Amino acid sequence: MSLRLYDTGTRKVRDFVPRVPGKVGVYLCGLTLQGPPHIGHLRSGVNYDVLNAWLRHGGLDVTYVRNVTDIDDKVLAKAEDQGRPWWAISFENERRLAAAYAALGVRPPTYEPRATGHIPDMIELIDTLVERGHAYAPGNGDVYFSVASFAEYGALSHRKPEDMLSVVDGDESAKRDPRDFTLWKATKPGEPADATWPTPYGRGRPGWHLECSAMARRYLGDGFDIHGGGTDIMFPHHENEIAQSKGAGLDFTNFWVHNNMLNFGGTKMSKSLGNTMSVEALGERGFRPVEIRYYLVAPHYRSAFDFSDTALGEAAAAYGRLDTFVRRVADLAGAKSTVDGQLMPGFVAALDDDLGTPAALAVIHETAREGNSAVDAGREDDAVRAAASVRAMLGILNLDPLSPQWNDEGGAELTPVVDSLVSMVLEQRQQARARKDWATADAIRDQLARAGLSIEDTAAGARWSVDKERGNGGGR
Repeated sequence: MSLRLYDTGTRKVRDFVPRVPGKVGVYLCGLTLQGPPHIGHLRSGVNYDVLNAWLRHGGLDVTYVRNVTDIDDKVLAKAEDQGRPWWAISFENERRLAAAYAALGVRPPTYEPRATGHIPDMIELIDTLVERGHAYAPGNGDVYFSVASFAEYGALSHRKPEDMLSVVDGDESAKRDPRDFTLWKATKPGEPADATWPTPYGRGRPGWHLECSAMARRYLGDGFDIHGGGTDIMFPHHENEIAQSKGAGLDFTNFWVHNNMLNFGGTKMSKSLGNTMSVEALGERGFRPVEIRYYLVAPHYRSAFDFSDTALGEAAAAYGRLDTFVRRVADLAGAKSTVDGQLMPGFVAALDDDLGTPAALAVIHETAREGNSAVDAGREDDAVRAAASVRAMLGILNLDPLSPQWNDEGGAELTPVVDSLVSMVLEQRQQARARKDWATADAIRDQLARAGLSIEDTAAGARWSVDKERGNGGGR
């Protein structure tokens, strides 16, 4: 394949060449499970879902690892506030996260390790770093990484020493250098006993940075192809991962691929927004999961953008146009509309150019416009080819309106019932139109519009869809 990706490590767009021909190893830093996820958290999952789909389309066998951090200071703080076990909070939010990913069509990773399941791997890595002179145990139960021992520290994030000094991590009085970060945290008074593990350095729990280095090595080996995550954790998390892994003598990753943030009011979305920006909450406001996915796919993954109801509504309307076109051709052509479609050259070029989803979607919309023109002109074969191509391209992005992922949403069992009832009403409207009873025809259409349905008159008859704007209808 001819994919080129922006590598944060070199600040350049580079040709992507796998370490092992035909195989790709991808690691994505997952979420810390102190709270329920909102769509800001889900952006990285959607972005990397597109990346993995494009890699697989290129014939590559992808091993994709996306971890969850189930033990952390923030998780323990939530447990204390709520008077609940820390592991109950982690598991509850892990289930919520899995449900949100599934709702947005994010395909499961090959492996999804929890931090607490890999303590032996972490201890082994600590031992190696101590032996190689990159880590030290001052005797207070903590183990620290010595930043001064790793000359390349700061190369990824381009941080200056004065920036690094502002990061407080562990017992500052026990450190040799204020920049040093914690690999292992000693048990603190009042912390639950089941949040600690025995080690040669004393009972405690892992530092956040150590977890990902150990889990990436466990599932992808000493060296792999792509490490992903949000720009918000480039420093200190990813910088520290590099120091740990390379300090232990590992090759680590060939590419750093960072997605930018979905912001709220110009600032990074926080966990406190989880209840109002969740998939469920947005669904209650009338947005379908497929429309939320489209909204997250549409900007380039390296672009920051602000959340707004207006922007989400515009994305829903844009997706609705594609949905309407595909279903219009399916109604017109029937079985003929199931032909396999071809990816347009512009679409392929866009995704090969650092996953350029904005340009890729522009190609899809242009193809749909040409297809609609073909329908209007009675060129059915051209319309079918355009619809098939649109579906094939949307399929790469997991946005095909006719895929089971989106056809089943909202309750597949009710769909035929609703369709039958609406069809009966539309038949009454058609009879009114046939006898030129325009008042009755308009009244029926207006009533359906108030119920949230949009009616389109086609050559094959009237068809209905959910009207996202829920405006009042009119006209005959």
